[in-house]
Amino acid sequence: MLEPREFFSCLKENDIDFFTGVPDSLLKYFCAYVTDNVSDENNIIAANEGNAIGIATGYHLATGKIPLVYMQNSGIGNAVNPLLSLVDKEVYNIPVLLMIGWRGEPDKKDACQHMKQGRITPDLLDTMEIPYIVLSEDISEVKTQLKQTVEEMEGDNIPRAIIVRKNTFSEYKLKQKDSTSCELTREEAIEVIIKNLGKDDIVVSSTGKISREVFEVRNKLGQGHENDFLMVGSMGHASQIAFGIALKKPNRRVVCLDGDGAVIMHMGGLSTIALKKPHNFRHIILNNCAHDSVGGQPTAAPILDFKKIAEGSGYTTASCAVDLQNLKDSISKFLGTDGPCMLEVMVRMGSRKDLTRPDIGPIERKEMFMDSLGR
Repeated sequence: MLEPREFFSCLKENDIDFFTGVPDSLLKYFCAYVTDNVSDENNIIAANEGNAIGIATGYHLATGKIPLVYMQNSGIGNAVNPLLSLVDKEVYNIPVLLMIGWRGEPDKKDACQHMKQGRITPDLLDTMEIPYIVLSEDISEVKTQLKQTVEEMEGDNIPRAIIVRKNTFSEYKLKQKDSTSCELTREEAIEVIIKNLGKDDIVVSSTGKISREVFEVRNKLGQGHENDFLMVGSMGHASQIAFGIALKKPNRRVVCLDGDGAVIMHMGGLSTIALKKPHNFRHIILNNCAHDSVGGQPTAAPILDFKKIAEGSGYTTASCAVDLQNLKDSISKFLGTDGPCMLEVMVRMGSRKDLTRPDIGPIERKEMFMDSLGR
C-alpha cells in the first residue's frame, strides 16, 4: 500500500502544492493527510466537483502552476461541464490534475450505485479526451508516473487524471477534531424524528449513512420501509426528489432528511422549493459540519447560518435544535408547521461501527415506495 505522506511528498517534488475537491472514501487517508498538513488557503474543500474545477482554474491563472482536484468518480458528473467547456484543450487549455477514487471498479465488490459508474470511468475519461494513469502502490513507480504526467502537462497544458483503486492508500487518521461538540448522535436524532412521523408521512433521506440509519431505525421500531426513499448516490439532490414528490402528493407530508455537505453541494435548489411553496414539504438538515461518510473532512457549515439561508431563500420558517431535549421539544411543532420549512439539527460526527446496509435492493425499495405513494 502507498503511504499518504509518501505520495504527498512526490506531489511536492513536482511542485504541486494546491488542492481542492470533494472528499472520497477511497481517497480519505490522502485527503485526511492533506487536511492536516496543508494550510486552509491551499486546500479548499469545494461545495461540489464542478466548483473545484473552477477554483483550480483560478489558481492556475493566478500562479501558472498545476493544481490537483480530488473527487470520487461519481463526482465526474458534476465536473463534466467545466472540464469540457472551460479547461479543455480546445477552450482555455488549463492543466488541471484530477485525482479520482475508482468506486465500483470491475470485479471489485462495492455498493450497487457505484457499479456502472466504476465500469465506465475509464471510458468517460477517454470520451472527454483526458489522458489518465492508474496509480501504482509502489512508491518508485509512483515517482515515475507523476514525473512523466507533470512533464506532459507542462508541455501541452492538457488536463490529466490519476485513477486510484480501492485500498491503494494505507491508513492515516485525521487529527482535526469534531467541530460541533455535540452529544446528540445522528442516529438518535433520526429515531426521534421517525417516532414523531404519521403513518402516511413520506421520508426522502440523503445518500450515505443517513439513509442507512433510517433503515436501521425503522427495523428497530418494527416499522416497514414502504414510506421511505433511501437515496444512494446523487449527493445533494435529496431535497429536489422530495420536492418533486411533494408537488404531486399534496395530501402527504414529505420529510427530507439531508446532510450539511449535501445541502451545500447544490444549495440553489432551496430557492426552487421556496418559489413553488409546497405546504407539505419539511426539510431537516442533520448537521455535523463534516463529510462524515467519506472520512470526516470539514464542510463549510461552521460559518453558515442555515436558518437565515432558508429564510432568505423563501422558506416559511426555519429553526435549529442543538441537543436531544431541544429536538424532542421542537419536532412536533415543526412537523405541524406549513411548509416549506426547515429544521437544522446539530449532531456529532461518527456512527456505530456495526451499522449495516439495507438488505432490500434499490429497485425493490423503489417499487414498494411507489406502491405506497399510489395508495
